[in-house]
Amino acid sequence: MKVRETTAHYLSPAEAKRFYDRFGSRQDWQGFYEKQAINELIAHAAFDSSRSVFEFGCGTGAFAARLFQRDFPADALYVGMDISGTMVSLAQKRLEPWAERARVSQSDGSPRIARRDQSFDRFVSTYVFDLLAPDFIESLLSEAHRLLVPAGKLCLVSMTLGKSRISRAVCWGWQRLWELSPVITGGCHPVELSGYLRADSWQIDHRTTETSWGITSEVLVASMR
Repeated sequence: MKVRETTAHYLSPAEAKRFYDRFGSRQDWQGFYEKQAINELIAHAAFDSSRSVFEFGCGTGAFAARLFQRDFPADALYVGMDISGTMVSLAQKRLEPWAERARVSQSDGSPRIARRDQSFDRFVSTYVFDLLAPDFIESLLSEAHRLLVPAGKLCLVSMTLGKSRISRAVCWGWQRLWELSPVITGGCHPVELSGYLRADSWQIDHRTTETSWGITSEVLVASMR
């Protein structure tokens, strides 16, 4: 079941670009609640056997840098994309040590990705799907399915519904702020990723939730059908 959707205004691509151009390197401070969920994703996505990874919404390049430092095979290639020119610049600078194997470019704000079919064995997005409208999520998942090789994996992390009393209260408060004005939360609001995965397209290999500092994240790894 999906998180209850409201008539609240989702950030448009132009609004998201403006926000994250301003936000810049401050995005990295969110690691205080993201780290636990990111660790869980890496533990179950088998990046040590990947050869070609695409990341939608690469931010400052922190996730990619960690993969290059600890998890990627020596011949793995990485392609990242972000709507923010500021984020693209930060990511390119951070990934300079692996410039021969890493490419980062700016998105045009659409779910369409200008890469040929079956180009990647991992499609990654962390804390991005919780910014997107439902129809955009569905289009992006179709695009991920097109881009992945037959044995490829979809690797996602997103803010989701709270599970404990404290995390439910935090989730409720966050949702109310988002409904008041999505700019307050940078467009982020709780979603349930698994509710968007079609059974005829994806097989869920691993799904769990992690709560840190009262914020609950959904971690999901799925294989193509």
